[in-house]
Amino acid sequence: MIVQRVVLNSRPGKNGNPVAENFRMEEICLTDNINEGQVQVRTLYLSVDPYMRCRMNEDTGTDYITPWQLSQVVDGGGIGIIEESKHTNLTKGDFVTSFYWPWQTKVILDGNNLEKIGHLLGCSRVVGICGTHEKCVLLTSELGFDAAINYKKENVAEQLRESCPAGVDVYFDNVGGNISDTVISQMNENSHIILCGQISQYNKDVPYPPPLSPAIEAIQKERNITRERFLVLNYKDKFEPGILQLSQWFKEGKLKIKETVINGLENMGAAFQSMMTGGNIGKQIVCISEEISL
Repeated sequence: MIVQRVVLNSRPGKNGNPVAENFRMEEICLTDNINEGQVQVRTLYLSVDPYMRCRMNEDTGTDYITPWQLSQVVDGGGIGIIEESKHTNLTKGDFVTSFYWPWQTKVILDGNNLEKIGHLLGCSRVVGICGTHEKCVLLTSELGFDAAINYKKENVAEQLRESCPAGVDVYFDNVGGNISDTVISQMNENSHIILCGQISQYNKDVPYPPPLSPAIEAIQKERNITRERFLVLNYKDKFEPGILQLSQWFKEGKLKIKETVINGLENMGAAFQSMMTGGNIGKQIVCISEEISL
């Protein structure tokens, strides 16, 4: 059968900004036959995420993710529905997900690498930092944040002192750079930095995680602030109970979900470029196939 896929067309360079043209869509012939233990899956949704910027380089700078290869299919988080199965625990109609899902309309996957889908933790104040007024309003009016700071329009240091007069105890760091330096400078003794991402640094040729400046590193040491990398792949054993807990919170109205959805495999590159420049609100995903009936 003929399927469409997205391959890496070119690299932006370690210090370059990624563009949609770094990706290319093409057609290939996918075999109609699957082997024992495999499944044929139709792709429903694909995810684009900041960490993928590292995979566009020849060297990702990490030991837990590999670089994408030129003219080879790109992969990442995905969800699909099984159309044919030769796996004992997976059947036609099952929804499955994988962290290494090829950017294709249909794929043949090893069933053993798939998973079936299936103020909450006591923070006294939750403050978000984002780049538009629209996002700030969303955080405070719908998502339960106590305050939101627009780093493009406001003085982050002043607003953070006003929003967190007792200092910061936990910082979930997805950005790095000057914003993180500002937050760390206002963190309390024995506080914690959860280092999830550094999107402000991904278009620069720097090691990961990027080192702190001497002044900020001194603050970290003086105040005994932990700074630990959060790698989702280290918690595979918690995926199922985590999804169940998040689903329960969602059903109870305690958790809100926001997504920016673009339609079509041909728009994967545009979706990635938009996400890297803050064009999304919530999770950026691409809908490949809306039809889920078999």
